[in-house]
Amino acid sequence: MRRLALPLACSLALVGAVCDAPSVAQSTKQPPVPNGPPTPVLGVWQPAAGLTQLPIWPGSPPDGTLKPQPPESVQTFKEPLEFGGKSQAVLNIAIPTMTIVPPKGRNSATAVVVFPGGGFQKVFIDLEGFEICDWLTARGITCIVSKYRVPGGNDYWDAGLKRQITPKVLRALQDAQRTIRLVRSRAKELNIDPGKIGVMGFSAGGYLVAQTSNILSPAYKPVDAIDRVSSRPDFAVALYPGHMCRDGGKSFDPRLSVTKAAPPTFIAQAWNDPTDPICNSLMYASALDKAGVPTEMHLFAKGGHGFGLRKKDEPVGVWPQLVERWMTQIGML
Repeated sequence: MRRLALPLACSLALVGAVCDAPSVAQSTKQPPVPNGPPTPVLGVWQPAAGLTQLPIWPGSPPDGTLKPQPPESVQTFKEPLEFGGKSQAVLNIAIPTMTIVPPKGRNSATAVVVFPGGGFQKVFIDLEGFEICDWLTARGITCIVSKYRVPGGNDYWDAGLKRQITPKVLRALQDAQRTIRLVRSRAKELNIDPGKIGVMGFSAGGYLVAQTSNILSPAYKPVDAIDRVSSRPDFAVALYPGHMCRDGGKSFDPRLSVTKAAPPTFIAQAWNDPTDPICNSLMYASALDKAGVPTEMHLFAKGGHGFGLRKKDEPVGVWPQLVERWMTQIGML
């Protein structure tokens, strides 16, 4: 494991050297698929018994979807028994939702909105959603899983055109901002501190973490009083983030202006990530450091992409403990 507690030990020159490697790809062309792609089953995804899935918009979501799409469907993957025997990914999400998982035991008054990954093509709702909630809620943290609009809700790979596309309307960002506002507006009801609401994202979800941390003006026209509530997270955790490293590592996302208003941030990634190159973490951490944002970054030699909580016996598996110590240090846990 390599650990960098900022101020960063690497300079932009190092970032460029790492990111200019010919093998570096900008971001995932297709999100990783565990054990092969099963046939999607039509129907709106539903959480486990006892949990309620809530729409985040009072009516139709702003700006609809990128283009007409089939009804929502769910892919179910076979997994080892230690991971519940199966996991799911949700496709063609037109009605974004959030699902609140209450803390177990002593309530820390802290909440985390979780953005699963999926290349903005789908949402891996278990691997990078509810499995993460199992860990967070056991630490007394209220966990909120975001099911944001896909496909095309944000920067994505267009298989037909064989190139990266950044849509004019960032619908996934709209959903992410709205979810944070909703959670903060319901702080009393949820028994949480409105000043202790963080975000945690994986892969494409890590990009949403960076966007919600730095894009504080609404990405949509206000629809009700909730949109007067701040969408700025109080802390941010990005795991193997993507979509920020552009042009084969030569530039940083021009639409993401990193500012000192961003919250304290934790970043972790594996050097051998074959999907989202390490330059995403390096460039983002450097930009945060330049802006004066307290940032901690951990780089692991191995771990690949999409490890979530599933490599607990490997060095990369210590990242949750590192996050807990960091959250304690910044007064959020």
